[in-house]
Amino acid sequence: MKFDDVLMELDGFGMFQLRTVLLLVIPRVTLPFHFLLNNFIAAVPSHRCDLSPLDDGGVFRNLTLEQRVKVGIPVQDDGIPSSCQMFAEAQYQLLLNASNVTDLPTMDCLHGWMYDNSTFKSTLATQWDLVCDRKSMTKTTATIFFMGVMLGAVTFGWLSDRYGRRRMLLLSYLVAILFGCGSAFSSSFAMFAVMRFFTGLGLSGISIMSIVLCVEWTDNKHRTMVAILMSTDWSVSTAILPAVAYLVNDWRHLTVTVTMPLVLAVMTWRWVPESARWLISNGKVNEAHLYLSRCAEVNRRQKFMAELNPQVLSTVIIVENEDRVYSYLDLLRTPRLRRLTLLTATVWYGVASTYYGISLNVSGFGLNIYITQFIYGAIELPAKAFICYTLNIIGRRANQAGSLLLTAICLFCNIFLPKGMWELQTAMSVLGKGCAEAAFTVTTLYTTELFPTVLRQNGLGFCSSIGRIGVSCAPLIILLEDVWLPLPNAVFCLIALIACLSASLLPETRNVHLPETIEDIEHRRLSEKPPELERYGAFVLLYTAPAQHSLLTGSTPSP
Repeated sequence: MKFDDVLMELDGFGMFQLRTVLLLVIPRVTLPFHFLLNNFIAAVPSHRCDLSPLDDGGVFRNLTLEQRVKVGIPVQDDGIPSSCQMFAEAQYQLLLNASNVTDLPTMDCLHGWMYDNSTFKSTLATQWDLVCDRKSMTKTTATIFFMGVMLGAVTFGWLSDRYGRRRMLLLSYLVAILFGCGSAFSSSFAMFAVMRFFTGLGLSGISIMSIVLCVEWTDNKHRTMVAILMSTDWSVSTAILPAVAYLVNDWRHLTVTVTMPLVLAVMTWRWVPESARWLISNGKVNEAHLYLSRCAEVNRRQKFMAELNPQVLSTVIIVENEDRVYSYLDLLRTPRLRRLTLLTATVWYGVASTYYGISLNVSGFGLNIYITQFIYGAIELPAKAFICYTLNIIGRRANQAGSLLLTAICLFCNIFLPKGMWELQTAMSVLGKGCAEAAFTVTTLYTTELFPTVLRQNGLGFCSSIGRIGVSCAPLIILLEDVWLPLPNAVFCLIALIACLSASLLPETRNVHLPETIEDIEHRRLSEKPPELERYGAFVLLYTAPAQHSLLTGSTPSP
């Protein structure tokens, strides 16, 4: 008997599992809020040099605002007043529509900037004048945040495999609340950057541990549905975010607002169960039996648990050494697991980089930022519905590689669209966003199914951290548009193609028992193959022949 068989007897997706999913949805609501928060708190509104201090000297006395701008601010080629330059001296001849204005001396803004507050009451750009030669700093805030997410994935991945999912989940709640609220009270940009870094660290733990807990409590039949259900909260929250940002358009208030769901998560944490898989794998059989008994009681399967004592339960997951402490190095020690780790990490990098490369560029299409963000979130729901339908039909690998290929095609098409075609560019980006979200949805489920229980959180943490490197680089890649406008799309397209190739080399996990140990990865067993293979006797015979030969000769069949 395997642990999946135990879960099936307890109703693999009963009220106990549903309650667990709902409890973990509460903190996950804040994930897209924070991960995409930079689109709003770091937005750069329209601005120009502040000319008001010149009024004290009487330079602009008796001039209207329009006239002051005309004599004090040079005009760009598109007819819009410059955002970063002012005339060295007031050019009164421009009031007479003088035509010779080509060689008039200009200078950088001397007295700061005036901002258009019609869309945002305040942002990081208006708070600390992150414009003109400092405009790249608004992008680096996202990079700093995702560097924290990257470190959090590694940290909490190891801690949760070492000390358990449940306790580390509470720690991640508290870290995210403390630094999330702290960032709203930052008195300097440096302080804000540090606070956002540690906010990302805490949120990363929530991201990877919540999905693993749900998958480890669900049987084979319902894993796909649970993974899709857990990721749907991301899409819904992504669509809700622009409404929240529209109503709360001060960056400090908005940062606190999107952190508040975590307070409720702390209050409901007491009802979140520890992973019984992890407990058994770490020799804590009695505690695992307690949680399984609670599951049986809620799902009304007490009769089965009456026959399943801790001694029998200890045999459902065979661990070669219960006292062994696993680390990230174990991901690279054995050949199959090493290959699996490197390929999956490459996929994570490609998926995360392209997804956020599109998501963090909502202001780059000349359309309303709130509407664009809403469309970006809404497109994810049909993408998830499509993936939910196809995952159990064509499998994980084909969905992973196919969605990445479609993302690359959308990015490739956008390279050749003229700059002025904002609507068409946005439509193609929205389609690419849907494909990228489909790829992200598959990646999380696929990764939890590929790695064994003893290293599952380490594996997910490592791959997630590599993905966050891709996310951290995405805002910097977007800055390449200053070199050549289509260059960011070209880079993201290439990254998606490399990830697509890596995904095509991964093993299929549809209808396969979750691996429990490293040995399950290195020496796959017949019982772990998809059941449809067993329908064809000839193919089963061909598959079992090497294994039968190894039993007779004592040799190990080649991979």
